[in-house]
Amino acid sequence: MTTEGTTEGLTARSMVEHIAAQGVTHMVTLPDSETNFMYDNMTESGMEVVPIAREGEAIAIAAGLWIANQKPAIMIQNSGLFESGDALRGLGIGIDLPLVMFIGYRGYTRHGDTPDSAAQFLEPFLHTWGTPYWIIETDDELDRISLAFKKAEETSKPVAVLIGAEYVSV
Repeated sequence: MTTEGTTEGLTARSMVEHIAAQGVTHMVTLPDSETNFMYDNMTESGMEVVPIAREGEAIAIAAGLWIANQKPAIMIQNSGLFESGDALRGLGIGIDLPLVMFIGYRGYTRHGDTPDSAAQFLEPFLHTWGTPYWIIETDDELDRISLAFKKAEETSKPVAVLIGAEYVSV
């Protein structure tokens, strides 16, 4: 499988290696068809996977882990981020939570011509909350993960890494 305009895809193993290199202790996530490729890689890396029932819980759980001196990140879909809006405002921004959010960019076509409202509203939603973000589509772009963690630490605010491609198996 190739991603348009690239010769490589996005592999779960490489992505997890880049996340683990940032010292992430816990990944708060709602397991789904996209993140199933990530699960084994995350647990093998020593990262604890914290499954949740609803994506709206992710930021609150991550805040609790951060208060307990851990380094969490969250992995949810774009529609789940919309459900998390009040937690992003009240906890993420409100308590200066340096959180990296990995957001599955469901419906992303890179051309902006998608009928999927979850894709249409994701970037405007992040702009509304003043949340910086990077888009990743291939393993060649995984250095953006360290940029996101650096920005979260510098600003003590949430930042997002948008996953704009499906994972390929390796």
